[in-house]
Amino acid sequence: MEWLNYHHLYYFWLTVKTGTVAGAAKSLHLARPTVAAQIKELEKSFGEKLFEKHGRGLVLTEFGAQIHQYADEIFAIGHELREFVKLGHNINRKRFVVGLPDVVPKHIAFELLKPALHMPERPRTVCYEGKLVQLLTDLALHKLDLVISDAPAPTTLELKLYNHKLGDCGISMLATPALTKKYRKGFPNSLSDAPVLLPTEHTAVRRSLNLWMEENDIFPEIVAEFEDSALLKVFGQAGEGIFPVPTAIESLIKKQFNVHLVGRVEEIRNTFFAISAEKRIHHEATLAVIRQARNELFES
Repeated sequence: MEWLNYHHLYYFWLTVKTGTVAGAAKSLHLARPTVAAQIKELEKSFGEKLFEKHGRGLVLTEFGAQIHQYADEIFAIGHELREFVKLGHNINRKRFVVGLPDVVPKHIAFELLKPALHMPERPRTVCYEGKLVQLLTDLALHKLDLVISDAPAPTTLELKLYNHKLGDCGISMLATPALTKKYRKGFPNSLSDAPVLLPTEHTAVRRSLNLWMEENDIFPEIVAEFEDSALLKVFGQAGEGIFPVPTAIESLIKKQFNVHLVGRVEEIRNTFFAISAEKRIHHEATLAVIRQARNELFES
């Protein structure tokens, strides 16, 4: 029987977690070449590459991303085993595995998932980020319990998936105090020639923004575009441009990033969906997420 070398798998998993081979080596108190050699051995045993070079760093291959997901589950179970040995009884916590595309704002994701963290018998919540198509494929294979998205599952995928609308809200345009003072008056026409930071073209909100700007003859200076909503806010906090956020989390973003409201666009609706592999949902955490979204987060 061919045995999996869990030490090698752990070195790989830690490399992904820390972001670099050097980071994993530091955590393990080993030399960097030692860790790199063990990962090479793991790749050899699998017969596939786990990483590929990207500039000066490493990124996971598609195969590597799948292996990392399995490794996450393996070491999560290992942690539960240690808890069982230490406490002397079986905690028996369910897992709640959620897929989150990069385009979903982190604050929205947190507010949506918060009910699962405060259930009487709360599950162990595991969040995976990735491209929507891959996450939906994993959902259809029952590797995930839920995917939260800013758009329904595309019918072109031919996967048996079900969309549950969580709610919608308008768009709030935020900026640093200096930019707010300059562009708040005359909003939204003041956005013409104003520096803005936008999501990338493939997001639902960006397509809506493009249409709204075209209809209202608004032509801003697009300074930068971002796939990751968190990175967009960091640039916005630094004063690089005016940036959009869902109105549902406007107050949270203003407080955390010390930014102010330039104006709101109610015509553009930011819609969020819970996508499941089952028509009738039974997972208690998923039900809690849907109830919270519909009754509180978007209702307000």
